[in-house]
Amino acid sequence: MSLSGSQQKIFLRLVAALSPHWRRDPNLPTRINELFAANRAFGSRDRRLYRELIYTTVRFLPWIEPLLETDPARAATAVAWLAADLPATRAYRAELCHGWPPCPPSVAAKANHLKTDALALLPDWLPRHCADTALPAELDALHTRAPLWLRLQTPSADATAEVLAEFTAAGWTFRRSAILPRAIQLLTEGDVTKTKAWERGWVEIQDLGSQLILESAGIAAGGRWLDACAGAGGKTLQLAALVGATGHVDAFDIRPSALRELKTRADRAGLTNVAVLAEAPLPPAQYDGVLIDAPCSGSGTWRRSPYLKWTTTPGQITHAAETQLALLTASAALVRPGGRLVYATCSLSRMENEDVVAAFLAAHTGFDAEPPAHVFAATPRHVGLAILPSQHNSDGFYVASLRRRAS
Repeated sequence: MSLSGSQQKIFLRLVAALSPHWRRDPNLPTRINELFAANRAFGSRDRRLYRELIYTTVRFLPWIEPLLETDPARAATAVAWLAADLPATRAYRAELCHGWPPCPPSVAAKANHLKTDALALLPDWLPRHCADTALPAELDALHTRAPLWLRLQTPSADATAEVLAEFTAAGWTFRRSAILPRAIQLLTEGDVTKTKAWERGWVEIQDLGSQLILESAGIAAGGRWLDACAGAGGKTLQLAALVGATGHVDAFDIRPSALRELKTRADRAGLTNVAVLAEAPLPPAQYDGVLIDAPCSGSGTWRRSPYLKWTTTPGQITHAAETQLALLTASAALVRPGGRLVYATCSLSRMENEDVVAAFLAAHTGFDAEPPAHVFAATPRHVGLAILPSQHNSDGFYVASLRRRAS
């Protein structure tokens, strides 16, 4: 048996083990890692190959699942054809897809070749929550492997040059964003965490869309801010860079492990204007701004987490929206007169986005929606901006800025 034939058999065994779980388990990556750990013969290239094939299967599940039941060999070939062209997949794809046409970039053309339905790739409820997702450009973006974006955290132009020189010396190709010079898309597979730039705190892994949230708000230097749902601190560190040495950022999260990671990252970056809070602040805190990067369904991250497409339900979104409104309400008392609430999610659902903000504004007449300082060609909503995946090859996000009246 050829190497690719052996790899095909292993792939089919892996998906058979995962198939009972991929429509109900949001922790599918853990199951994948457990399967890899049980196969001690797998090297790093094997893991990269099978992970890409499994994620492709889940991304195109409504197309692949019926084939797995009726014609597993064709299912494996279809997955190889749809998978990204990577060093780990190239030889496998070339052998299995011999005789197949080059895989087209558009979902519609892929669906036509496989004689299936493009819109079947979306949960039936999603277009009702975000009509844009049914448009060809968004369908194509949502079903393309997510890129790796970095944010430069360099203290000077010379430091930036050092980072780019290190990447070039490693043989990596990259491009700088035309709309955000500190954002870099890494076009080559590489472990950024093994670089001197990472050790110095000069680069952070952060999606371009995530970076645009704070950039769109036009945050000036100075001022006292709270990152109320800080997580591991990606936006905390970006916020600290925006407010600069004359500003200050407090960071809080209900997960102590995330805050420990945040502290490590802030220390690595040498940021002295960040304080990690052990407890949430109590009003009146008088912050100039409060960032609420709210927990959400994560539908904007489906490019990198396609398994969430099949485990997220409208009921979960309703529950998330209730939590988000409660967070906005609790945070309102922390903002000084004239200060701002910046509300963000990585969701595509209007129920978690503009509907939450509209409900908050209806109940809090002392706050007004504020137009974004920078639009970045994003999509204006009734309130706030939707940063859609197709616009800048990023994840999907929503952001709204709410100003508390001065009196």
